[in-house]
Amino acid sequence: MIYVGNDWADDHHDVCVMDEHGTTLGIRRLPEGVAGVRAMHALLARHATDPAQVVIGIETDHGMWVSALVVAGYQVYAINPKSVVRYRDRHHVGGTKSDKGDAKVLADLVRTDRHNHRIIAADSVTADAIKVMARTHQNLVWARSAQQNVLRAQLKAFYPAALAAFGDDLDHKDALSVLRRAPSPAQGAKLSLSSIRATLKKGGRQRNIDDRAREIQQALRSTGHLDVPAELAAGYAATVTATVGMLAALTTQIDQLETTMAQSFNKHPDAEIYLSMPGVGDITGARMLGEFGDDPERYDSAKHRRNYAGTSPRTIASGRSHAVLARHARNHRLNDAAMRMAQSALTGSIGARAFYDM
Repeated sequence: MIYVGNDWADDHHDVCVMDEHGTTLGIRRLPEGVAGVRAMHALLARHATDPAQVVIGIETDHGMWVSALVVAGYQVYAINPKSVVRYRDRHHVGGTKSDKGDAKVLADLVRTDRHNHRIIAADSVTADAIKVMARTHQNLVWARSAQQNVLRAQLKAFYPAALAAFGDDLDHKDALSVLRRAPSPAQGAKLSLSSIRATLKKGGRQRNIDDRAREIQQALRSTGHLDVPAELAAGYAATVTATVGMLAALTTQIDQLETTMAQSFNKHPDAEIYLSMPGVGDITGARMLGEFGDDPERYDSAKHRRNYAGTSPRTIASGRSHAVLARHARNHRLNDAAMRMAQSALTGSIGARAFYDM
């Protein structure tokens, strides 16, 4: 067996090859891309005749470089960067750090401690594609939430009537349509019922248009708010227009990506299992499948899945002290999906509701 540490960067990889006794067999800096992978295979072929004899430690579990190593048949371990830092501190107290040194640390780590780490799973291409879409979708949702906060701060500064009209639903089509047409308090107060109705229809509302239009008009014409100078209001209005445009674009892309992701998810053979659980729909199911993967050998037990998702507690016991705490070292994307599943299950499952109440 040979053990390889791969310290990766955007344009190069520092590689350290070590034998089972800890003797360094070679250190190389390889370029990213086909040339680098070819050089990596040539380097490892000098010391191993079978790809299964090669154990590689690297601080990431995705990317084309990692995929090339997995496809070649090497045993590739994704090592958490925090683990690498702690392992380095165990053996090097001087505090020095270099890319070549990190490659050596990774090689030493998989040589002696790989049983405490996770080998990269052999997930299907379909699962990997769902994972890519699910993560991008979640990033877009987080970006939209950030822009909502920006818009809320803008409106609070000069247009509180709009906050009264739309509340927390600033990414709703009603809010985006009205604010696009009337981005300032003066413009909002001048909107007639007919223009608000037309704006809501254009934005996509199909029900309760008249009642909602009256509510919005009443809120926008409220006189219980302080005013800012007209020139300052115009400046704020320009920022509102820009933010509303970004929110509208994000919402459009999120909706389109949801459609594509749901189609891919429903074609996966494991989709039926996820959808059979209370609180899981196409989007939450796709997120969970993408993060869990579909390699049936990846997890030894349900407890390992819970640990990975961060839904199992951790116990700290020493002498007379005993504490049970939340698990913060976890896959945060998977944990977010699990929390959404749990919240939805409270209304969709009598058993889940009873268990939560207990």
